[in-house]
This record gives sequence, C-alpha cells and structure tokens, in this order.
Amino acid sequence: MTRRLEDFFNLPSTNVSDKQEQLKLESSEQIEDLNQLMEGIDKIDQALPMVKNLELSDREMDHLAQLAEDKFQELMDLGMNVEPRFSGTILQTAGTLLGHAIAAKQAKIDKKLRMIELQLKKARLDQTEKKNNPEEDETQTAHGVVLDRNELLKSILDSNKKTT
Repeated sequence: MTRRLEDFFNLPSTNVSDKQEQLKLESSEQIEDLNQLMEGIDKIDQALPMVKNLELSDREMDHLAQLAEDKFQELMDLGMNVEPRFSGTILQTAGTLLGHAIAAKQAKIDKKLRMIELQLKKARLDQTEKKNNPEEDETQTAHGVVLDRNELLKSILDSNKKTT
C-alpha cells in the first residue's frame, strides 16, 4: 500500500520500510560473515603451498559462490522494490542463494582440510617408515658441535674483540 492510499482512507501506516530495513541489516550481517569466511579461505590458501592441483575446483567454487552472491544482491534489491505481499518469496529465495554461496565456500574449505589431513598422514607414515628402516639413506636434519662452557665463552670473547 502507498502512503497516498493510507492517507486517503485514514489507515494506519504499515511500517513496511522498518521490516525492509531489518531485512537489509540481516543480509548485511550475512554478507559480513561471508566476507570473514572468504578471508579465512585466503589464509588457508597462503598456508598451503604444497597442496597442488586444487586450482581448477577452487576457481569453480569461487565462481559459483560469486554468482550466488550476485544473484542474492539482485534479488534483495528486487524484493525491496516490490509489493510486500510478493517480497516474502523473493527474499526467501535470496536467502537460499546466500546459503548456496556459503555452502560452496565451505566445500572448498573441507576439501583443503582433507588434503592437509592426507598430507599429514603421509608424512607420518614416511617418518615411521624411516624409523623402521634405518639402513635407508637418512637425511641430515641438523648439525651440532659439542663444546664445553669455557670454549664457548672464549669464542664469544674473541668475536667481541674482533668487532671492536
């Protein structure tokens, strides 16, 4: 109903704008949550340089999520500009699309976490296999020197004298 009709028939205002503002606030909160989720995904991407061949599915999931977000925004705009009796279905559909975007991002995270888990299991198996087969070629992980306290202090004092 428009204000003119409300004024003409002396009807109370319907406060549709308050409901629309509340829906906009809820949708903006969901978008902020989605942005935080996307930042988390980016952090995972930076932390996983050894996970390979995931770029194709990552791009597909990103594309689907972006498409769902774009359509969500279009439906939100449409839902705010139609009559209130029609906006409920439109806004519900927009919420469903946002859920699909979140599901696409979640699937991407789950896949990466499974890959990490598999890589950790493989590393653990490799490590236990090396412990069980000591005759195999072992890689040196550290280099140590045995010194007593006096030799260490003497080398430190000598290095200080050379620098001054």
